[in-house]
Amino acid sequence: MKMNFSSLLTRQFVRYLGVGGLSFAVDFAFLYYLTEYVGIHYLISASLAFCVGLTTNYLLCLAWVFDFRRMPNRWHEFMVFSAIGFIGLLLNNLLLWLLTEHAGLYYLLSKIIATAAILFFNFSLRRWLLFSPPQTPATPRGILP
Repeated sequence: MKMNFSSLLTRQFVRYLGVGGLSFAVDFAFLYYLTEYVGIHYLISASLAFCVGLTTNYLLCLAWVFDFRRMPNRWHEFMVFSAIGFIGLLLNNLLLWLLTEHAGLYYLLSKIIATAAILFFNFSLRRWLLFSPPQTPATPRGILP
């Protein structure tokens, strides 16, 4: 039985939430550890922790979330996945800084809010660029090939 687009998208998004939750836990734990125990500034810790979370996310997305892979070269695929992640990291750190320094929130609360804000951006762009089959152009109505 072939799954329709809506149910496929829903399944992938729900799985992406699960993978994202686990990746977030890894990212969050590293952020806390590096900031509180190693003494690294929270924005640098956030960047380092993000890299660990990104790798976790990539591997789990391949194993469990997306069924189709658009790029045959896995190194290129990881580079595009990482580039999207890097844009997400810039947005994350901007939000983290704004919420912590200007809104006065605790940096870990800022991290939770920033992550939630960037979730849809990362999922949509990664799915569209890397893990969905190319769309076939629709034939205009009334015109037969």
